[in-house]
Amino acid sequence: MARGTSAGTGLRRDAVGPREVLFQSVTAMAPGAAVAASIPGGAPFAGGSLPLGVLIALAGALFAAWCVGELARELPAAGSLATYSTQGLHPAIGFLVAWAYVFVEALIAPMLLLQLGFTTAGTLHAEWSGHPADLWWPWALAGAAVITVAGVRDIRASTRLGTVLGVFETAVFLALAALLIVRAGGGNTLSVFTTQHTPAEHPGIGGVFAGSVYCVLAFGGFEAAAPLAEEARRPRDTVRRAVPGAALGVGLVYLVTTYAMAVFYGPDRLAGFGTEGAASWSGVARSTYGLFWVLVFLAVVNSCVANANAGVTIATRTAFALGRAGVLPRPLAVVHPRHRSPVVAVAVQSVLAVAVVLGLGLGFGPTTAYYLVATVLVTVETGVYIVVNCACTGYFWRRRRERFRPVRHLLVPLLGSAAFVPALLTAAGLPVFPFVTRLVAPVSYAGAVVGVWLALGLAVLLVLRRRHPERLAEIGRIHHEPPAQRTVPAEEESEPQPRE
Repeated sequence: MARGTSAGTGLRRDAVGPREVLFQSVTAMAPGAAVAASIPGGAPFAGGSLPLGVLIALAGALFAAWCVGELARELPAAGSLATYSTQGLHPAIGFLVAWAYVFVEALIAPMLLLQLGFTTAGTLHAEWSGHPADLWWPWALAGAAVITVAGVRDIRASTRLGTVLGVFETAVFLALAALLIVRAGGGNTLSVFTTQHTPAEHPGIGGVFAGSVYCVLAFGGFEAAAPLAEEARRPRDTVRRAVPGAALGVGLVYLVTTYAMAVFYGPDRLAGFGTEGAASWSGVARSTYGLFWVLVFLAVVNSCVANANAGVTIATRTAFALGRAGVLPRPLAVVHPRHRSPVVAVAVQSVLAVAVVLGLGLGFGPTTAYYLVATVLVTVETGVYIVVNCACTGYFWRRRRERFRPVRHLLVPLLGSAAFVPALLTAAGLPVFPFVTRLVAPVSYAGAVVGVWLALGLAVLLVLRRRHPERLAEIGRIHHEPPAQRTVPAEEESEPQPRE
């Protein structure tokens, strides 16, 4: 089949190559926004030892990314994490992962559009006081229009946009990091990779681990290449390499930038570093290199658009797979006759994004709405990662026993899960660890939102198990391959073994 052609009424096959698939995961992690906002959240706990916290988080993300890569090689499907959980654990668990994953991925775009709105409005107001600080929603709607157009166009347009945006934001922060390292001169030191610079309130390795939790959150989205399996060329190899490759590449960006800021700003002062004002990336760029802050601002805005675009791709491909299986309404599986994009899913995603942005943003304010959505997202996403790590072990133990390796398929998933447990508890505001603070309203409503959605999912699951069990099995089907090669898991009691 020629590149970029379609098969039947499905997604466009062989449409994107390794570069586009890689940057789907890169932009989903939003390296610009993470460097400027997520990672500094760990500074009050790890202080000048924050680079060590990034290193620990990178190790945990690589463990989880390895698991996704191993499963992507075996199960190239748009259903991605849901397909892995169905095949590795049970169709019911696969459905719940699908139910949670499509929900949380649908929230990525509105979360980033909110950030785009208040970041742009706040910056313009700071520079030109005549611009109202609360006039954020036009910028959010403009961003929504861009990602909707990119989503309707075929996957090549969407992933190429992500590649261009991802290269720009990464280049800006790496360039500034290089300048800061040179400017630090004799202040450069590898001691930031030890516990030597943790603040007195969070001394030693405890402070570093507390800081690493916020760094783990910066890696969210590393698996975003997996839903492109049915549109990628040579998906078994392309996706398997892209997921851990993106985690490693972005992790190195995080290491370099965090190290640069630590040695420039001063390891023993970094506990006071944050996301706004003089003690922030934008503030340092402004005071040190003048107009360089404009590039930093543009990189953050760029990161919001790129991440929202990647989120639309993930959400719509997952919705497409579930609509095709009959688990969600079947119209979600309708594709554009020319672009081969899931046009109905894109339309639903766009309407949902605008509704969440305007509803929560005007109701609670854009910043509070952002943190509410982000809390829901991180709580569900880290839980899904833990389940998929378990699915890796289950799949190779139950279905590919001859390929099972204790280190690759047992130890690595366990370490990956362990890395995400503190992040899950922190996002949920459960004070199991001393550094976890209870959430306050309305951000604390996130737990109720997640609970209601999962309760609805359990109700739908019970109906499907009773009336349409074949639809649950369909979640685990590998649609990328010819019919003779497909594997469809049945219910646990009568589950056939896949083709060897």
